[in-house]
Amino acid sequence: MPTYDYKCFACEHQFEQFQSIKAEPIRKCPRCGKLKVKRLLGTGAGLIFKGSGFYITDYRDKSYTEKAKAESGGESKPADSSKPAADTKPSETKPAAKTETKPASPKSSDAKK
Repeated sequence: MPTYDYKCFACEHQFEQFQSIKAEPIRKCPRCGKLKVKRLLGTGAGLIFKGSGFYITDYRDKSYTEKAKAESGGESKPADSSKPAADTKPSETKPAAKTETKPASPKSSDAKK
């Protein structure tokens, strides 16, 4: 529900009123009681973010960040899918390769029996 600004043109009293969009505008001044109150046009409050914060990068897609990295400094380096990314450590890729080769060797020995 929005907050509206009002002004009484009889006593020059200005005040705010928190009311529904569908509610009728106030006509009677709470101070002097005359029917000279008009709703003022305002710029609006816009969006109000409450809490610890909101950043435009919080919900970015991974493809957007990859494209941004490529445009900023990675243009001279072609992207090769066969090489591990610079962010990954070699130790992270080696165990995966070892685990892939271990199950393959018992299967070949089972086929020979």
